[in-house]
Amino acid sequence: MNQVAAPEAPNRAHDTENFPTASLILAKPVRAKVMAFYRFVRMADDIADSESLPPAEKLSRLDAMEAGLDDPRTMLPEAAAMHAHRVGTDEARLMLSAFRQDSEQARYTDWPALEDYCSRSANPVGRMLLRLHGTDSAEAIHAADGLCTALQILNHLQDLVEDRAKLDRVYLPQSWLALAGGEAAFFEPGNVRRREILDSALDCVEEQLDRASALPRLVASKRLAMQSAMTIGLARRLLQKLRVADPVLGRVALGKLDFASELAAAPFLGPSDAVLVAQRVGRAGSSFARGMATLKGERRRALWAVYAFCRVADDIADGCMPEGEKRRLLAAWRAKLTNPDCAISRELLVAREAFGIPLEECEAMVAGMETDAGDRVRLPDEAALDLYCRRVAGSVGAMSVRIFGDPGAEQWGLSLGHTLQLTNILRDVDEDALRERVYIPLKVLARAGIPDGPAREIVAHPAFAGICKAMAGKAVAGFFRAEAGLPRHDIEALRPARVMMWGYRRILDRMLARGWAGQRVRARLSRGEKLRMALFALTGK
Repeated sequence: MNQVAAPEAPNRAHDTENFPTASLILAKPVRAKVMAFYRFVRMADDIADSESLPPAEKLSRLDAMEAGLDDPRTMLPEAAAMHAHRVGTDEARLMLSAFRQDSEQARYTDWPALEDYCSRSANPVGRMLLRLHGTDSAEAIHAADGLCTALQILNHLQDLVEDRAKLDRVYLPQSWLALAGGEAAFFEPGNVRRREILDSALDCVEEQLDRASALPRLVASKRLAMQSAMTIGLARRLLQKLRVADPVLGRVALGKLDFASELAAAPFLGPSDAVLVAQRVGRAGSSFARGMATLKGERRRALWAVYAFCRVADDIADGCMPEGEKRRLLAAWRAKLTNPDCAISRELLVAREAFGIPLEECEAMVAGMETDAGDRVRLPDEAALDLYCRRVAGSVGAMSVRIFGDPGAEQWGLSLGHTLQLTNILRDVDEDALRERVYIPLKVLARAGIPDGPAREIVAHPAFAGICKAMAGKAVAGFFRAEAGLPRHDIEALRPARVMMWGYRRILDRMLARGWAGQRVRARLSRGEKLRMALFALTGK
């Protein structure tokens, strides 16, 4: 066959890619095979990304490249090298299908469509590397797929503006962009929803990286393990950069120091699941962490796992993504509870087994987040509110008292969880209204003469303040019951819960003093009160 000409100078070389491909970490014979594969797919990618070639010509050239994969006597140098090295022809065919898609398709409808593209444009690279290094376990392949998908989406997010300007191609799904007012509005400099959408997309990427975190310890080759660890570390660094900078306003990229740091860390094969979860908790900056500071060793590790699980489920429900995507991700977490495949789900299983945490409590949390996942949240009556509180807060109480060391305090923990959730609802009425969420039951609203309608109108109704005051009275009674019930349990073991009680009660008192009429400034703890909580956690006084 005739040679296939590349359209113009390559977009990248192997040593200028965002992430290492055939790095010097790999053994020389393997590196030669990887380079043969890389040169073939790089050329195909450059054809698909050409700004000068029409779609029909791109497809014709890609077809010619695939013909070279079918013919061991091909005259195409890039295909001939792959035959000579006996490497990657099946994976290259799969990637060619993605490059053909790039030649014709410029938009994606939803996240599964984007992941399907990644399964053909990126995942074959990881599978090829595993096969070259003698690793074929399903667990390793699953982890490698997570890494490759994460890398591909990070590249898409990094190149949002360039892809759209040069190729009229946008990988962020149109259903997500619609939440910012549409594609054109998303790219406007002052669009405030863009940050929320990007953060939700990065949450999805981080989930894939957590899935990939086990990869360095699953591969047979020490060299590939090191390259995997370095690649994961670089991906996490780029993810964090994209969380604090806007790729629409300027390119966000890794620097030489990032590469040097991750190369130096590569022999240690990346952080353990426990360390990754601890880092998640530290970044969250939640007041709940002050209660967790009371615990040590395996108890703290277990409570961190529970917190991280609850936080990731809550982030899905609160994320700026279509409702269908939220429900799909929460359903995936239901599956993770029995088949853990990422750092958080594995740590949660360790906690469940160590402290006898029922699976049903974890499932209850997911069910509560499924309520929050709705584009419009209304609860019909008090029974529905009680059920919601039982799921999202009672489950935390039931799990926590077991970790604290007083499983007999389950009912006490369930009751306290209900009280804390009522306090949360009262604190967040205005913030929730912006999400079209109203947790005051419709029957309670109707009794006060407040009709269902837009959330902002409900919370602005003159009668709404009285309803909140009455609910606050129930929360006050709940705190009194919790205090009265403490002597029947191990008070020292329950110190983390007492720390939370102390902080939440002060927030409630602040709201009672402020009231709910007129402008409602969000109730917060002062710096001194936060310090008091920290001292209480450490000393019990």
